[in-house]
Amino acid sequence: MASLCLILQRIHEAGPDLMRSAGHEVRLAGSLERAALLAEIAGARAVLTRDALVDAALMDAAPGLRVIGVHGTGVDNVDLAAATARGIPVVNTPGANARSVAEHALALVFHLAKQIGPGERAVRTGDASFKYRSALTELEGVTFGVVGFGAIGRETARLARALGMEPLVWTRRAHDPAVAAAGFAHEPDLGRLLARADIVSLHLPGGPQTRHLIGRAEIARMKPTAFLVNTARGAVIDEEALVEALRGKRIGGAGLDVFAQEPLPLSSPLVGLENVVLTPHVAGSTEAALRRTATALARQVAEVLDGRRPGHLVNTDVAPRLWPEGAS
Repeated sequence: MASLCLILQRIHEAGPDLMRSAGHEVRLAGSLERAALLAEIAGARAVLTRDALVDAALMDAAPGLRVIGVHGTGVDNVDLAAATARGIPVVNTPGANARSVAEHALALVFHLAKQIGPGERAVRTGDASFKYRSALTELEGVTFGVVGFGAIGRETARLARALGMEPLVWTRRAHDPAVAAAGFAHEPDLGRLLARADIVSLHLPGGPQTRHLIGRAEIARMKPTAFLVNTARGAVIDEEALVEALRGKRIGGAGLDVFAQEPLPLSSPLVGLENVVLTPHVAGSTEAALRRTATALARQVAEVLDGRRPGHLVNTDVAPRLWPEGAS
């Protein structure tokens, strides 16, 4: 029997095509307005989201809901406790966009190090003196701090090394064998990494454990010439503290693809700062990454709807209820 798969935000058409080929009905939500969505979700057996909220009320509005799929790695927009209590598996797609996000992190680094934005504006305004007052950075041999070592952090470290930088990795595990196994140096103390790094690139999930991990005290540990790059989640940085540091030129600059509030309001003080480059949460939005992510998500949703355990189950506590030991 065909199951209704409701997609809350548009994904690459390769994903819906795959689900249709598996015999499921696919529909894009007409609106994310709360009342409309609560009505539209009623008959859904699967809900797919990018960063739209899926909370307990939304789950309860779909009594036949069997799976929640998250397009990407971060699942902070899903009430995992509510899903687990209701026996609803949550799946995600770690690693599907790793290469694209890592490339974007490095693009932000290059923008800051080479002052691409200010230089481009200087050309457009006829500011010939920019060449003589700009302070550009060569990246060969700099210490590249990687905070978080999932698929994206690992790929970013690999690309940084390929460009001649020296990656230094911090993870939330005091002893993380994955770092050494990948051939990178591990710094177990975040403060020491921040003090040593010329560039700090953040690659952590959202949630209470990482909220404002980089705050005033942490930013104060950074070199006055250091760059801070965030392609992870906006809440990992205390944005107010970062604005203060950028205004006071206490760090060299920041490259941000994610923000505490998205889309970033034009009233945000970040908008008016020269030593920050801003992109609208697009690091994982290349054609290749969107296709990989959508198809990886569609496969897992179809697996659950077919009664099989998916490859990336987030709330593993539901597994014993849905897939008893020995079941496929």
